Amino acid sequence: MALAIPGCHLPESKTTIRESVSDELVDTNAPIKMNLRVLVWNVLHGANDVDQGAEKTLAIIRSVEPDIVLLQESYDIDGDRPHLGEWLAGELGWNQHQAESAHLCVLTPMELKTTFFHHEWHGVGALLRDSHQRELLVWSIWIDYRAFLGYELRDNPTMSDETLLAAEDVRSNRLQQATAIIAHLEGAGHLVADIPLLVGGDWNTPSHLDWTKDTASIYKQRRDLALPVSTVIHDAGFMDTFRTVHPNPVQHPGITWSPMFRGPASGEEGTPQAFDRIDRLYLKNSGVSDGWSLRPVAGKVLPLVWEDDSIPIKQRTFPSDHGALLMDLEWIPPK
Repeated sequence: MALAIPGCHLPESKTTIRESVSDELVDTNAPIKMNLRVLVWNVLHGANDVDQGAEKTLAIIRSVEPDIVLLQESYDIDGDRPHLGEWLAGELGWNQHQAESAHLCVLTPMELKTTFFHHEWHGVGALLRDSHQRELLVWSIWIDYRAFLGYELRDNPTMSDETLLAAEDVRSNRLQQATAIIAHLEGAGHLVADIPLLVGGDWNTPSHLDWTKDTASIYKQRRDLALPVSTVIHDAGFMDTFRTVHPNPVQHPGITWSPMFRGPASGEEGTPQAFDRIDRLYLKNSGVSDGWSLRPVAGKVLPLVWEDDSIPIKQRTFPSDHGALLMDLEWIPPK
């Protein structure tokens, strides 16, 4: 049975998001902010691998001014400090939800109406409300890193497609975990809520929208292949926000793995890296004609310019091995 979410419309309930708005006074003369900026970022080991990594993370967040940050690897900061997300929230005067998760965090200046939990490693969520009383559901996720497709193909370039795809559900649990996230969202009523739903994080696997005939001719560790994890997300009704804005993966690759580790993989001297777009933000609108929806309008990956690979990791300015996905979305008024 679907669980009731305050402020969301479910099939068995006639309560809508607009009926949940409180009676507090709102300045009707204030201009309505129409943009929503979301940062999706796996900050390596809570930014502990880089000198003053937490401070560098804070500076980057301040510089891009997001409305929502979906964090992964929000671990304890070295030096007897709290989780990275909690510390960032304190410095920014924002709200955060990590709770019992080992590393996932939702960080935002918006109001946290309700918080949700799927799995300590794989999903935490929240119902957010902005200053204009618009609401949306957001989730920060992470799934299995093992048997990364780029490395699998790099190390055994002649393997069959069938053997390669077994990396997703035999040599790792990525497909099972992605399917479980979708099942949880469905069971919680989030897939049919009358407000937008954003799910973003570190998927640890490429997208079928990037593994195409054209990209396979450019990248050594790619094939023209229907990759299952991104396909099941698409089949659940989600759009890939970055690929919606930048539909050509050759012209706009959006690579997030890895600006820090670009040479031989650790412990494998002479072995090249495999670059791909593994950090993604998905959007599902409700389809309700009298409700607000979201539309992706711009997207980029930070850092815009990769640091010199000869700089020691401890001295890096950008404190993570993952690029950070920065997406701008536009609020679309009710029809």
